[in-house]
Amino acid sequence: MSPGYGGAGRHTREERPLTVHHLNQLLLVCSAVLLVAVAAVRISSRSGLPSLLVYLGIGVLMGQDGIGGIHFDSAEVTQVMGYAALVVILAEGGLGTKWKEIRPVLSSASVLATAGVAISVGVTAAGAHYLVGLEWRQALIIGAVVSSTDAAAVFSVLRRIPLPARVTGTLEAESGFNDAPVVILVVAFSTAGPVEHWYLLLGEIVLELAIGAAIGLAVGWFGSWGLRHVALPASGLYPIAVLAITVAAYAAGALAHGSGFLAVYLASMMLGNARLPHWPATRGFAEGLGWIAQIGMFVVLGLLVTPHELGDDIWPAVVIGLVLTMVARPLSVVGSLAPFRVPWREQALMSWAGLRGAVPIILATIPMVNGVDASRRIFNIVFVLVVVYTLVQGPTLPWLARLLRLGEQGEASDLGIESAPLERLRGHLLSVTIPEGSRMHGVEISELRLPPGAAVTLVVREEESFVPLPTTVLRRGDELLVVATDPVRDAAERRLRAVAHGGKLAGWLGTNGSR
Repeated sequence: MSPGYGGAGRHTREERPLTVHHLNQLLLVCSAVLLVAVAAVRISSRSGLPSLLVYLGIGVLMGQDGIGGIHFDSAEVTQVMGYAALVVILAEGGLGTKWKEIRPVLSSASVLATAGVAISVGVTAAGAHYLVGLEWRQALIIGAVVSSTDAAAVFSVLRRIPLPARVTGTLEAESGFNDAPVVILVVAFSTAGPVEHWYLLLGEIVLELAIGAAIGLAVGWFGSWGLRHVALPASGLYPIAVLAITVAAYAAGALAHGSGFLAVYLASMMLGNARLPHWPATRGFAEGLGWIAQIGMFVVLGLLVTPHELGDDIWPAVVIGLVLTMVARPLSVVGSLAPFRVPWREQALMSWAGLRGAVPIILATIPMVNGVDASRRIFNIVFVLVVVYTLVQGPTLPWLARLLRLGEQGEASDLGIESAPLERLRGHLLSVTIPEGSRMHGVEISELRLPPGAAVTLVVREEESFVPLPTTVLRRGDELLVVATDPVRDAAERRLRAVAHGGKLAGWLGTNGSR
């Protein structure tokens, strides 16, 4: 990457040694870009658009056709940075995925992420070949590239919409699972020579997914066990350890010739549901790192695109996008979910909620790196397709959910519990925050019915602390300190979550405290 300087001035600049002044200038530019991007988060959240478009716009403005004049054309660097960012985004998404929402839809999401992808690839490739006139290899590459729903776009949009748990769980799990088979397909189609023996390719996909799943589950289990039984010397080390474990899962999966993306998602999902110490701090750290990864990835993708070359590819992108959105995606949803008897309204919403984002654009760099014919055109078509249909699908999702009467209101807020292990005392200190909407409001301390070995030792209310009595009534906004011995720590947290969701009669109503 080199700035677009001209003539002798450019050579003079290159001959100068790098100084601290240059480093300060670089840091100033990077910090300014980050500040602008962070401010853009507010714009995207208010407009309902995925942040993808804002960050891509920043990259385009900084590029050779924009005011920045930066010339950047390295598909290899973009691919490496995109893969690294995708690992972080999948880790952040997995850490925020609740097992209680994923478990009932695990089978349907897995079928949608595999068989659904196959249907989408075939239909989209046929449309690209017969309607746009692309060769079959190019059509199959585009079909595979755009058949992956984007984890960052899905997580950022769906978590702001009050949808049924089955819909949200299916879409989030699909976006976490389908990157793995799609990457394998894109690499296979981008390899020189014909793709022979499709059943061998299918067997390779199954094997890589199995290896990645096994490694991800193993790393996640051992990592969560270690973090729960070893007290680190500083609370700030827990977020770093969690992210290190998820990256290790990706590396182990990739080195074992398995799917590293599936490994990192499953490992992070296990860590996210393991009730780790200092969990709110870890979650906040992962979210911040995920935003940085998105910002960097989208800006680089915006730099890579050359806007003045996109004119001839707008119409093919619109046609392929119509086939994908109106035919391929609905067929993949209906064909995959028909055996699970999913209501048609939910199928309709999931058909429209197949959001594309930076992942297809990153995957479009694979044929560029491999030297596939017309690979630059493939990249341009994918870029235009993603931008146009993100503009259409993202803002209309809340409207469609209301039209289909799928919005859920009035659910009890989840309870924020942070755990700090007291290793020498063989106990745990639970910090509990009662949010708005929690049914713990109005419950007396004695009505919590915590197991023997656990007790509420302190209540912080309106910046005042006091030791509660058994008759103390809890209120929204209260912060509680609960001390629990090691054997009853999990039971105490389950009981607290059960009361938060079901009130004082949680046990009688059958409400449990699973996350």
